[in-house]
Amino acid sequence: MFSKFRSGAGQASNSPSHPPSPSRQITFKSALERIRVDEQFFTGINVFKVNQNGKLEPALFTLSQDRFIISVLPRKLEPSNLNRTGSGGILRPSIILSRIISTSSTGGDSLDGAGSIDTAILAAATVSTDTVNVGSIDRIQAGQNTLKFELARQREKKLGLSRSINGIPLLNEDKCFSLIFRGAKTLDLMVDECGNREEILYVLTTIVKEYERAKLKVGNEVQLLRYIWNDVDRDNSNTINEKEMGELLNRINFQIKEKNHSAVYQKFAKTLGLDKATRKRGLTFEQCVILLHKTKRDTWQVKPVTQLFYDMFGQFMNNNKVRKKVSATSFLNRFLITVQGEEDKTMEDVKKIFASLHEMELAHVNNHVDEKDYISSDHFEAYLHSRSNDLFDPQREKYRQDDMTRPLSEYWINSSHNTYLTGDQLTSRSSVEMYTKALYRGCRCLELDIWDGGRDDFGNAIPIVYHGHTMTTKILFEDIIKALQMFLVLHPDSYPLILSLENHCSLPFQEAMAAQLKSILGKKLYIPDEQSLLGRLPSPQELRGMVVLKGRRPVGATDDYDTDDDAANDDMTDQQSVVTATTVKTSMTSLSSSRRVSTSVKIAPELAKLTLFHGTKFRSWDESIETPTYHMHSFSESRVRTFSKSSNAYKWIEYNQTHLSRAFPSGKRVDSSNYSPILAWSTGCQMVALNYQTPDEPLRINDGRFRENGEQGYVLKPSTLMMKGRVDPCALLMEVKILSGSCLPKPGGLSSGDCIDPYVIVSLFDCHEGREITSSQNTNVVMNNGFSPIWNFEDSYHFTVQNTDVAILHFAVWDKNSSPKSDEFIASASIPISCMRQGIRSVQLFDSNNTRSGAFDFASLLVLVRFEYSQAEL
Repeated sequence: MFSKFRSGAGQASNSPSHPPSPSRQITFKSALERIRVDEQFFTGINVFKVNQNGKLEPALFTLSQDRFIISVLPRKLEPSNLNRTGSGGILRPSIILSRIISTSSTGGDSLDGAGSIDTAILAAATVSTDTVNVGSIDRIQAGQNTLKFELARQREKKLGLSRSINGIPLLNEDKCFSLIFRGAKTLDLMVDECGNREEILYVLTTIVKEYERAKLKVGNEVQLLRYIWNDVDRDNSNTINEKEMGELLNRINFQIKEKNHSAVYQKFAKTLGLDKATRKRGLTFEQCVILLHKTKRDTWQVKPVTQLFYDMFGQFMNNNKVRKKVSATSFLNRFLITVQGEEDKTMEDVKKIFASLHEMELAHVNNHVDEKDYISSDHFEAYLHSRSNDLFDPQREKYRQDDMTRPLSEYWINSSHNTYLTGDQLTSRSSVEMYTKALYRGCRCLELDIWDGGRDDFGNAIPIVYHGHTMTTKILFEDIIKALQMFLVLHPDSYPLILSLENHCSLPFQEAMAAQLKSILGKKLYIPDEQSLLGRLPSPQELRGMVVLKGRRPVGATDDYDTDDDAANDDMTDQQSVVTATTVKTSMTSLSSSRRVSTSVKIAPELAKLTLFHGTKFRSWDESIETPTYHMHSFSESRVRTFSKSSNAYKWIEYNQTHLSRAFPSGKRVDSSNYSPILAWSTGCQMVALNYQTPDEPLRINDGRFRENGEQGYVLKPSTLMMKGRVDPCALLMEVKILSGSCLPKPGGLSSGDCIDPYVIVSLFDCHEGREITSSQNTNVVMNNGFSPIWNFEDSYHFTVQNTDVAILHFAVWDKNSSPKSDEFIASASIPISCMRQGIRSVQLFDSNNTRSGAFDFASLLVLVRFEYSQAEL
């Protein structure tokens, strides 16, 4: 079958021989309107928006009538015009507009809603408008757990505010909430004293849940069109006219020259049989779905899906007509079993797949099939791009609670380095929000560098967190612990959060740390007793919902404590050589000195008894293996490479079978870049810590690793890393073809900009005999088409996988620019070889924040993957 992949002559035409059938109603267009919402959500609820500088400014929170768009509009505090004011003399427009393109620095979705607005009010307003599409919301959280709220609290403290000024109230945590959308952006609000935050949260949560439920029954094109509809329907007519069609095509990344817009529009409208008056009025949502379908179908290139359909099921049916449908029997035998290798599938499984496909809202065209035992080629294409057909095996992606009862040493644990930083290691801001972001990204081992701060008015010690002796800003240790406690309140079944404490504090401040940990976390803080320190380590299941400390336990006066800083000293000289600024050199010299003396700090008994994992200096593996299991090591990435190349590297694997170890980035990485985690994972190292503030390739590889097991942050290590003695992992040969893409967004999911010119880099990250191996290959560039790009699917990429237990295949989609250095990242997916399925598969793409919200929710690749040989055949 695969040998038949070709382009050119001999293929059936993709052009329709006659107009498509009349469109049917697509309910997803109005899927949220059934949700009952109080009228105040449409006319506006008084709130205060927190801007980038932490300043509160008056605004109105509104919903569009279709409930798909949330807008925060400007308002001005003014006691006049009482006939148009709400409570407190607040000026509000009589009709609320949610159709305003956002100019906010928070980067709203810039989507439109419905209505009109008093322009005089806008002219007097002091804040910009934010709009957020419901489909782009990642989560809704109560409280003040974002950077902008942190800045607002700092601002109030700095100004010494104790009461409202000019109508702007003080922060009230019980009135605050945030929308986190498109992976990392936040919209931070506080309702006024008369507002009901809980009602807003309830309505928003209900809307988001209904959206998530409804989108499962629509095709990608329908979901994409719904996402951009309010943005391209400029005149709010609920139709798309000739001019708006050009904007629609640009938004879906399919370029047609502007001079051709009219001809394309008129030709398509005539194909639908629309008269002149109807054509002038515009295309309905359902008709635009057909337009997208036609745009994808009518191409001079042979579509891979079309070729696959004919290759597997035959181009002609028994009656000699061109095949438009396929039976359940053929789908099972010729596709699932023969091509996909899913030999466990049954006819009952196929019936469920077919039933789901028939429920989907797709473009209603000539080849529509209503027979329950058949599907059309459009149904087949929808299945190929679906999550059900993902290259990442759904069985490996599922959460497996039965696997969570082994000792902690038998897991890879999602870990972060310098979790508090928002940027580089020297001058960036520290933020509590970074802990929340890391937790929601799946991280379960978080780092805190704690130092002596000042004292409050009562003389109490205030521990602070920052990158010591640098120009990074400082945050309170207490605020971080409160954020962790809030996360556990919302997610009580989370597997243990491990805090890696780099403790630089004097004894009074350590005592304050211990007191804050106990008072804030209460029963959620795991306190080991002497009996629990004997024998094997506890399991994730035993520590579920708990916070566990990694730091120091007193073991006598001769104790040699190992810190990340100590291990980094071998990198520090190199780091200083690459930093040229005098002030930075001074900072790094001070930092190096502080690290050399940090081990002289004594441990407070109150803190030590709360600590489970005790870091110790490495001398030899023979000595380390004999230490209690709660003893552990920390190694910089350079030492990971050194140990992995040594002749007794397998002893580190043996150590990691009963003990924990942690790897972290080299001190030379002042820019907070990351190293590949593959080599450390291959040794069984559990905590391979990365800089979460830097969304680079290594972090995306980490995302792929911990996508397994329901993104719980804990993945059971492969059996080869738990066997005694030296065990060589399996190897295989793999063939990959990149066939096509679907609904690829612009970089960053932006709504404006040129159509993209996408290409794909497919890379294998692997290791062999203690060395990292990386191999990459690129597809050709497809110009001006991110909606339905077709790459040269005759190109095969061959990879030799040396360590199938650890290796990861990485797909990255880029937008080609004039210079390779200026190419822009669009989306990616990382899939462990051990979690992959063969066959024709979908690759669900993620943005740089490892989310699929907004414009990334429907982005995917279609690939062919075959494993050619096993270890025995090599």
